Amino acid sequence: MSVNKEIKKITTNTLQKMKSSGEKISMITAYDFSFAKMFDAAGIDVILVGDSASNVMAGHETTLPITLDQMIYHAQSVVRGVDRCLVVVDLPFGSYQGNSREALNSAIKVMKETGGHAIKLEGGENEVESIKRIVNSGVPVMGHLGLTPQSIYKFGTYNVRAKEAAEAEQLKKDALLLQEAGCFALVLEKIPAQLAAEVTASLHIPTIGIGAGGACDGQVLVMHDMLGINASFKPRFLRTYLDLESQINGAVQQYIADVKSSDFPNEHEQY
Repeated sequence: MSVNKEIKKITTNTLQKMKSSGEKISMITAYDFSFAKMFDAAGIDVILVGDSASNVMAGHETTLPITLDQMIYHAQSVVRGVDRCLVVVDLPFGSYQGNSREALNSAIKVMKETGGHAIKLEGGENEVESIKRIVNSGVPVMGHLGLTPQSIYKFGTYNVRAKEAAEAEQLKKDALLLQEAGCFALVLEKIPAQLAAEVTASLHIPTIGIGAGGACDGQVLVMHDMLGINASFKPRFLRTYLDLESQINGAVQQYIADVKSSDFPNEHEQY
């Protein structure tokens, strides 16, 4: 009789051990059951149910329109496809800013309704009270500094953040504050590689970079960007591993041609 080997699940503690041992952390976004199942089977460490769903799934220009209930729907779908990796769910814009009680309620709602393992929220010093409150309730929190897309209208641009000394110093301060508040990890987005290296070295919790250089403890990419589904998006930090846009286009055109020519279905493809 075969005995199923117990699947070793990745936890926040696993990520801490990975940082300590120097093993890099791999993270990718996912928004549905099918891709989550594939990514988990491939061995990804962390899946982020990103509010980037607002862009890549719903077609919005920014991440701002997506709601808490929509994020919960995507997270539920992802969790059903996962056996071993850590699932982190973004709190969307408007579900936590400036109100620690609302932040706690949003985090608890996500955890209760999705089965996810942690939440992520953007911001530094201003969000410390919310982070402490959420962590104290037993919910793990991943922070997010640098380019914070929910603040796009404040920044006015998606350009690299913290190039100036004052903003860089504030980011270093924020990183330590978030660690002290109880975050188990930090995403560093689109900041100079040297600054990301300094922040990573200053923290005992892991950093996950996106456009923040190779010194971070891990890396994250949006699945649509990494798989070449969104071929028009070509920032410097992105490495595309597939060209799915053209491959899918070719496959669909072939399917159309086969249907039009009565080649599909053939006699082996019918009952």
